[in-house]
Amino acid sequence: MEEDKGSMLEEDYDIHFFQGTTDLGKKEYSEIRNNSKKYIEAVKKRIGEFFNVKNVNFLFGSGTSCPVIPNMGGLFEYVEDILKEHEDLMDIFNRIADKSGKNLEEILGILYSAKAYNQGYNDPQKHWTNCEKLTNLIEQCIFDKINVKEEAIHYNKVLNTYKSFYQKLALRNKDLSRLCIFTTNNDLMNETALDSLNIHYINGFGGGVRRYFNPALFSYAFSKRMDTSIDKFEPVENMVYLYKIHGSINWIEDKNNANSYFDIREVFPPVEHDKGTVLIYPTPTKQNKSLGSPYVDLFREFQHKLLQPNSILFVIGYSFSDEHVNDIIYRALATNTTINVVIINNLGEGKPISQISDNRIFRLWSTTPEKSPLHFFCNIVDKLLPDLDAFRHQDENLQNFIDTLKNIKEQTHNENREDHIS
Repeated sequence: MEEDKGSMLEEDYDIHFFQGTTDLGKKEYSEIRNNSKKYIEAVKKRIGEFFNVKNVNFLFGSGTSCPVIPNMGGLFEYVEDILKEHEDLMDIFNRIADKSGKNLEEILGILYSAKAYNQGYNDPQKHWTNCEKLTNLIEQCIFDKINVKEEAIHYNKVLNTYKSFYQKLALRNKDLSRLCIFTTNNDLMNETALDSLNIHYINGFGGGVRRYFNPALFSYAFSKRMDTSIDKFEPVENMVYLYKIHGSINWIEDKNNANSYFDIREVFPPVEHDKGTVLIYPTPTKQNKSLGSPYVDLFREFQHKLLQPNSILFVIGYSFSDEHVNDIIYRALATNTTINVVIINNLGEGKPISQISDNRIFRLWSTTPEKSPLHFFCNIVDKLLPDLDAFRHQDENLQNFIDTLKNIKEQTHNENREDHIS
């Protein structure tokens, strides 16, 4: 097991904690602001209070799987290196990149639009063919980088962080809703961690040998029978809902199942990019399939969850670069007065959500340059998230203690009663 060096640092972060546009470090926590250890403990306690809310949701961005899988900036640099061997495509790529601010998502969006235009106009010019070649090359690069193997550098480090996350949070009180994880990532780190911990999860796919997408499964829950003599059930505690709103490396289009309303199938291991239509691209809502399944169903679920009363959304590793995701969050804030949003990332002041004076929006990050930032996923899990499983065991121990006292009291009462009768 690799040592997670990012989570073993000394407590000397330059922490920034905002509620709306108010710096809580200068107001509520002014007395301990210069003591990182106490400040982190206070922030952890504040964050822990949110887990008493009935509906807890997380939104994971590419930052949660770094560094084993590069973020969008890293993917852009990788594509640039590969294109050095394809001079005929490099010119098209550079021209689009100059207009899109070197944003790979925007570049793919433009290329998908060009592809749709050419399919409708049927222009035989060579540059359209090159645009399609460039699209295929970028998609192949994304597939290659996301389809990581266990022997990859940092693989165990990142996987252990995911496992620690689920070990801490998956076992919620059975009276509260199950944990909901929404992610823009296309990798399999969540699934691998959940499988290794024997935690059940619903990701919208059902079946046995052939698992096809069915959004109705998101309204299902696992339960266990409490009494064999009567129909009494309670929810299974170790279960989460997983929503991969940008698709997954192991999803393909498959029209061979006549019994399914949907053509999306989950396969393992992931098929090679050139052997199937893999739904892994970072801007699915900008493709022609934007109004079809599974994306419309996943985004609808995201919107539905955020509109539920007494909800909390934790945003980790996401830079607010997807307008469709942002709109759902903004719509929830405008409509649902009982929702809170906790953003653990350094967004800067340029993002609109950083400029909103709304006390339901919390932002947390650190800027100490020589340290692994507090808002890195490994440090969030290690230093900020509560261990709900530990709390559950504490509750169980307390309940056992109470039950023992009741039994002693009842036994003493019965003995006194027998003495009185005799």
